Amino acid sequence: MAGGRDHGGDLTGAIKRFGGAPGDWIDLSTGINRVPYPAPPASASALRDLPGRAAMDRLTGAARGAYGTGWPLLPLAGAQAAIQLLPVIAPEGPVRVLGPTYNEYAGAFEAVGRAAETVSDSGTLAGAGLAVIVNPNNPDGRRLSPEALVRIAGTVGVLVVDESFADPHPALSLLPGACPGNVLVLRSFGKFYGLAGLRLGFVLGPEPLIAPMASRAGPWAVSGPALEAGALALADAGWREASRARLMAETARADALAEAAGWWPLGGTALFRLYDTGDAGAAQARLGRARIWSRIFPYSATWLRLGLPGSEAEWVRLEAALSA
Repeated sequence: MAGGRDHGGDLTGAIKRFGGAPGDWIDLSTGINRVPYPAPPASASALRDLPGRAAMDRLTGAARGAYGTGWPLLPLAGAQAAIQLLPVIAPEGPVRVLGPTYNEYAGAFEAVGRAAETVSDSGTLAGAGLAVIVNPNNPDGRRLSPEALVRIAGTVGVLVVDESFADPHPALSLLPGACPGNVLVLRSFGKFYGLAGLRLGFVLGPEPLIAPMASRAGPWAVSGPALEAGALALADAGWREASRARLMAETARADALAEAAGWWPLGGTALFRLYDTGDAGAAQARLGRARIWSRIFPYSATWLRLGLPGSEAEWVRLEAALSA
C-alpha cells in the first residue's frame, strides 16, 4: 500500500484472515473492470526497445480520440503518477480536497510537508491555491456537471479534476470543451479497460501546467507495453461502447442483489457500487468467508464498496454469498 495508506486491490490481508489461495478469490475491492480489454501479448519490440516517439504519438492520438479532446496531454504511469506530481505545480495558498475521496491526494501533499484540507462542500473550495475534485467521486459516486466545475475553477488557483471513473459516464467529462487556463484533468486507463497492471494514465491541461510535470516525469514515463496496449484499446470505439452498455446494466443487477441482502444503495459509478450495510466489518467478513473481497473505510462503520463481477460464474458466487 502506497505510503501505508489504505487501498483495495491487495488480497494478502484477505487470505491471511479467511484462507485460500489468490486464485480462489474474486477481488471486488477495487473499481477495476473485471472484463478487461482483450489486449494481445506485448510485442518483442515493445519489451526490448526504449519507448520511442512514434509509439508515443500513436498512444496520444488514440487517447485524444477516445476522450474527444484537443487538450495538451501527458501520458504517465497511471493517474497515481500524476497525483504524485501535483505538488510541483501547486501555487501558494491552501490545498483543499472535496471529500471523502481517494486518500492519495492528501498523502501526496503531506509527503512534501504541505497540509491538504478535506472539505465536504464544493463551495468551501473557493480561495484554495489548488483544489481537487474526483468526478464521479470514489467511493460515493458524487457528480458535478462540467458547467459547475468551470464555475468552481473561477474561484481557485488551480483546479484538479480526477476523471478516473468517468469512462462509463462521458457526459461528465470536461475534456470535450475548451481547455481552461487553470484546470488539470486526470484520466486512468487501467480501471475502465481492466488492465491496471500496465500502469497507464494521463494528465491533460494547459501547457504551462503540463510542462513542469513532464519535466519531472522524465523521458520514459510510460513503458513500451503500456504504449502499445493503450493505443490499441483507446482506438477501439466498439469495445468502449459495448463495455459502457454492459456496465450500466450490471449496476442495476448489483444493486438488486444488495437490496435483497438488506443493504441500502448509496451510489457509486458503473465500475463500483457503495452500500450502507449496517455493519461494514460484518458485511466484509460475510463476503470474505465466500472468498469475495470488498472494500470498507476507516471513516464509516457502515459503508462497503463493491466492484462488479466479471463472469456469470462470479455473479452466481456473489448472489450465493449475499443470500446465505
